[in-house]
Amino acid sequence: MSSLTAITVGNFDGVHLGHAELVRTARRTIGNEGIVRVLSFDPHPSTVLNPRSASLRLSTFRQRAEWLESLGADEVIRLQPTSEFLSFSPEEFIRWLVGHHQPSIIVEGPDFRFGSERSGTIETLRKLQGKYEFETVVIEPVEASLSDGSLVQVSSSLIRWLIGQGRVRDAICLLGHPYEIRAMVVEGDRRGRTLGIPTANLDHGEMMLPSDGIYAGHAWLPDGSEYPAAVSVGTKPTFGEHPRVCEAHLIGYDGPLDHYEWTIRLQFHEWLRDQITFSDVDALLSQMHRDLQETKTLAPVMTG
Repeated sequence: MSSLTAITVGNFDGVHLGHAELVRTARRTIGNEGIVRVLSFDPHPSTVLNPRSASLRLSTFRQRAEWLESLGADEVIRLQPTSEFLSFSPEEFIRWLVGHHQPSIIVEGPDFRFGSERSGTIETLRKLQGKYEFETVVIEPVEASLSDGSLVQVSSSLIRWLIGQGRVRDAICLLGHPYEIRAMVVEGDRRGRTLGIPTANLDHGEMMLPSDGIYAGHAWLPDGSEYPAAVSVGTKPTFGEHPRVCEAHLIGYDGPLDHYEWTIRLQFHEWLRDQITFSDVDALLSQMHRDLQETKTLAPVMTG
């Protein structure tokens, strides 16, 4: 068996279409007998370099590893972004990379940056390839069409912006899969139960939530069962001032929601409406039932 190894390095948050192309190119270039190894910084280096402006996560490392392996990676290795590691000069970083992983090929996008102050570029990589005996392969930027037909360059920053605007359908266009969080069920105010529409209150941790609103989605429970989910993100303004929360009503689920500390995998498929203040509880309930019906109508599309 060949010992040739293709490596790609980055954060890979969310594992979007551009990340997928890196892995597929690495596989095509190294061949089926070679090894494709992904080195993923986790958490993002910005959490060390500029923690005040660090972005919320689009994925956990476990999610990333699962998705990257499904695309053809043989190994996904976590890189801890310590201050010492991030202070390596570009050549020191490559020397470390070659010493630890012996790449035959390094596959990156044209905007790849590495080393102290992100001073290393693709040209730096090409200058070092002869000295350290690897080949540099650069993919073209990946573009995709949004739901309105406009063509954009795929990037994690654009995906974050779309999710932040509630445009989860457009985020799917760039991710290649629905945006999802894996969140712990925690105790809430149980108001949904008193209204006859019980919800799972989710602790999303460091994961990014879409903008306040009501969404149609899909949920998976730990036993693998799945349900259409009507999801509310926001502060529940009809009932006064509350912290921002994410709650999901699982349509068709009749099990207990008052057992806590278990995990739901929740996907956001479609924005339904803004979160608004209703004049009374009856008006809210009427709208909630319309939300549930719309989510059920969308369920075959979401799973198809």
